[in-house]
Amino acid sequence: MRVLAIETASEACSIALFEGEVLVAHDNRVIGRGHAEALVPMIAALPGKGRSGRILVSLGPGSFTGVRIGLATARALGFAWGAEVLGYPTLALIAAQARAVHPGAAVTVCTNGGHGEWFVADFAADGLPLADATSLTPEAARARDKAQVLAGNRAALLAAETPGAAVLDILPDARAVPLLARGNLIPALVPIYGRGPDATPMAARQIP
Repeated sequence: MRVLAIETASEACSIALFEGEVLVAHDNRVIGRGHAEALVPMIAALPGKGRSGRILVSLGPGSFTGVRIGLATARALGFAWGAEVLGYPTLALIAAQARAVHPGAAVTVCTNGGHGEWFVADFAADGLPLADATSLTPEAARARDKAQVLAGNRAALLAAETPGAAVLDILPDARAVPLLARGNLIPALVPIYGRGPDATPMAARQIP
């Protein structure tokens, strides 16, 4: 079965096309913003325009806009192609990339969040999360317990309080999707935001 992987939750816009687990084609661009303009042309440039029987798409946490763009594209292509669409946590993908370098290691992933905070999650040696990703201030992230392998684009900063830790300053890459533990593939395509909404819904506000 052909598999299309879509990763848009970070500064990178990354796609990969597989035949089973064999990489057929790949495009990875660190663009910061502009995923909406870049993603569909990137997929269209793949062999067979990327048409696949299964689509794997990042759920976040990360860029709210990037996550939404990836999900909307995956849903639309899944409908058009009659393909199965599954999601995966973005931090789990980074952990899988780290475990490819440090096999069998537990990993703490730390990436850029919003409002000056960092997204942090811990993964066991089997690649499965030990708890949900959380959004923490840098100070709180540095003060918490961590694994000896740190990965993500804030891993180097996180390592300040973890002497001797192995540090991988990496972004999520769709090529690594076959490395994900099966338990990280999620049929419910619900974004993982990692923190609460910035605004309080009107219904939740108390009128003085």
